[in-house]
Amino acid sequence: MKFTKMQGAGNDYIYVNAFSEHVENPAALAVTLSDRHFGVGGDGLVLVGPAQNGDCFMDIYNADGSRAQMCGNAVRCVAKYVCDRGLVTGDTVRVETLSGVKTVEVFREAGTVTAARVNMGAPALDPARLPADFPGDTVVSQKLTIPVFPESQKLTAADGTVPVTCVSMGNPHCVVFVDDTKGLDLARIGPAFENHPRFPERTNTEFVRTVSETEFCMRVWERGSGETLACGTGACAATVASVLNGRAKRGADVRVRLTGGELTICWSADGDVFMTGPATEVFTGEIRL
Repeated sequence: MKFTKMQGAGNDYIYVNAFSEHVENPAALAVTLSDRHFGVGGDGLVLVGPAQNGDCFMDIYNADGSRAQMCGNAVRCVAKYVCDRGLVTGDTVRVETLSGVKTVEVFREAGTVTAARVNMGAPALDPARLPADFPGDTVVSQKLTIPVFPESQKLTAADGTVPVTCVSMGNPHCVVFVDDTKGLDLARIGPAFENHPRFPERTNTEFVRTVSETEFCMRVWERGSGETLACGTGACAATVASVLNGRAKRGADVRVRLTGGELTICWSADGDVFMTGPATEVFTGEIRL
């Protein structure tokens, strides 16, 4: 099977041309290929194939084999993949996903796509859309009861709860504002959020330190993959949460600094969230299955 390794701000996936390749068991293959010691190495597997309502369909499987509805960094790379290979012409690509069709505008240098801007659609804030088991009709400024962490983790509250703001960008996100991101032991605390009983389908979790109204730092724990260097939908969710909590302004570009790079996010006045960031091809290869 031929494949292409691509990354967006360090969020790396293995991409397969499902227009021509047939993948028998993508969930199992994602586990095998994602292994960074015995496989290709990546945060998961992305199949790029025919779509019913777009130019191509993006099918994502996390490193643990679970299927994902959406990935902001991957959708930029998919647009690059189909444009650079002539599968789609022009500067706009309509990528069908399990969370709807995303319109991607690509930017080229010397004829090659290097970055893209994606209309990620409007965020959802009601518990049923995440899904999340919270009372009422919103998941803004809720609280989670989680295991007590050391004071150095900057998460412990006096009553044993942690304030969170939850946002769906086609997939569930739980945003936690912290004083420090570098000192967090995400390998230990990430699973407590991902597998919290209030999230019946698990959740992605963003730990955000506000720098200014137009800049923040973020680390992310992705469901099914663990800590990743970047998360596009997570950066969108964190920006929405920042606006809702008075930490950023609606309609302004926000610079999101992640471990693997930077993304620019804007929650526009009309309701849609736009994400701009890099898309890079690392290498192509062939593997015997």
